[in-house]
Amino acid sequence: MLRLIALFALLASLPTFATAQNIQYVEYDMPNGLKVLLHEDHSTPIVAVSVMYHVGSKNEKPQRSGFAHFFEHLLFEGSENIKRGEFDDYINRAGGYNNANTSFDRTYYYEVLPSNQLALGLWLESERMLHAKVENIGIETQRQVVKEERRQRVDNRPYGRFLEETMKRLYTTHPYKSTPIGSMEDLDAAEEMDYKTFYKDFYRPDNAILSIAGDIDIEQTKKLIDVYFKDIPRGTTTIQRKFPQEPPLTVEKRDTVYDNVQLPAVIYAYQIPEQGAKDFYAVKMLSQLLSQGESSRMQKKIVDEAQKAAFAGAFTFDLEDPGPNIVFAVANPGVAVTEVEQLMDEVITDVQKNLISEQEYQKLQNQVENDFITANNSVSGIAESLANYEMYLKDASLINTELDRYRKVTREDIRAAANKYFKKNGRVVMHWMPQPGKP
Repeated sequence: MLRLIALFALLASLPTFATAQNIQYVEYDMPNGLKVLLHEDHSTPIVAVSVMYHVGSKNEKPQRSGFAHFFEHLLFEGSENIKRGEFDDYINRAGGYNNANTSFDRTYYYEVLPSNQLALGLWLESERMLHAKVENIGIETQRQVVKEERRQRVDNRPYGRFLEETMKRLYTTHPYKSTPIGSMEDLDAAEEMDYKTFYKDFYRPDNAILSIAGDIDIEQTKKLIDVYFKDIPRGTTTIQRKFPQEPPLTVEKRDTVYDNVQLPAVIYAYQIPEQGAKDFYAVKMLSQLLSQGESSRMQKKIVDEAQKAAFAGAFTFDLEDPGPNIVFAVANPGVAVTEVEQLMDEVITDVQKNLISEQEYQKLQNQVENDFITANNSVSGIAESLANYEMYLKDASLINTELDRYRKVTREDIRAAANKYFKKNGRVVMHWMPQPGKP
């Protein structure tokens, strides 16, 4: 069975031979509010069944952080018709695999199955949406699982708290100040009724997108979707969509964090536009210019030429509301953080003052196109991309057209974005230092 699962995992990652510009899909809304996206592709005998819920850590109440991530785990506990622990067993026996992930804005569940098991995937997801077991035995089990995950990924990992520490300094108003993993105190304090309320409020058809891609017949799939989803009632409460926006930073915020690390680091965080905004594409290309590949600006100047850092990078958060861009470098042994910071500033200042070369610009365009096509070269990737575009930007057709937005970004746009968003008086700067008295 493990070999069969591995085979389908391989098939799911194989290219569909569709280019970035011809992904066909069918879209419709069910009477209960469920958005459905269907992509038919017979190149491999598999199907990806996914449900994306429009709920993430930004939807959590104060002192109840970590709920969206907690539900990522809890909704594998079973349902009224699926015994505890059997959810994965159904998938494994069918020769498929499944997983889930959570972000600031949404929670995503998916199964990749042999295409003759489409009904199984639909049944499992309908059970998750309508009949999930939200009760103490599962809550206590997953509470310990999530707490252990936090220990391993955040508390006991070098630099593991950097995102948590960064976000709570960059955000004081918007709920992005709380990261999806949640705090130990909130995980301990939450009770069964808190979880039942959260499930009722957010895990419902009018807050979800059912995205299916693979070896399916569209009309037959619609009939199966009706069987499993049409009788699930829409929610009765109003979901908050607008949140207090973070005011622009007008001064540089500086702080020092001590951690159980051997090498100090410098972390910058900047406020950038939300996903889909015109400037977002220039900022994302700017971030790639700084950090993607061995020939990126920060890698060449700070790591290779000056040999002051063990590694350096930058990354952009694709979020529903204005998010962060983070730039970082981890110093080599014996190198002061002030030296690393000076070099980071020199790299950024150069992009602010000078146009990047035509060669660099073309390389950036090639990287963007490669990343775009790679994300959509499998049925599982297409299912997630369709759902993402529909949820974040209300337009699934961007799976075929968003690349054009990157192609329209000019060298001048990249320089303008560096000046507008990577300002010294509009950033958080953290020095991440070894504990005093430790190497």
